[in-house]
Amino acid sequence: MSNYHFITLWKTRAPQEAVWTAIYGAEQWPQWWKYVRSVQKLKEGDSLGIGAVRRFSWSSPLPYRLAFDLETTVSERPFRLEGRAMGELEGTGAWAIRQEGEWVHIRYDWIVRTNKRWMNALRPLLYPLFVWNHDAVMEAGRKGLAKLLQEEVL
Repeated sequence: MSNYHFITLWKTRAPQEAVWTAIYGAEQWPQWWKYVRSVQKLKEGDSLGIGAVRRFSWSSPLPYRLAFDLETTVSERPFRLEGRAMGELEGTGAWAIRQEGEWVHIRYDWIVRTNKRWMNALRPLLYPLFVWNHDAVMEAGRKGLAKLLQEEVL
């Protein structure tokens, strides 16, 4: 298996609660995030959403798709949302949303390993391309979030 740690940083003047609502509402992501093909809720969580399981299907600029389930493990509205990925990717994802002056800072840490044989076999050669691909997917998310919030997201 191959390990990856990606950090994405965005900031916006949109209200923190609006950012939280967009991130927390993963079932709506396909409507505004270009490479999210589908999100299906498989299991309800508690009143905070902890324990909820969603199945994500992603495409990307490169000609491959990934699917994995994500279980919510932390939900602290409107500051933190974390989950554990299982499937073609395994690991953790963590959103941190914090107000600093007029800006809302958004950080996403994605620490995963792949379970696709071909990706693991070709990692030494294709690692820079995989990083570029992840960055392109996240850039599409930034642009989609800006459009959704009707506010610039940097």
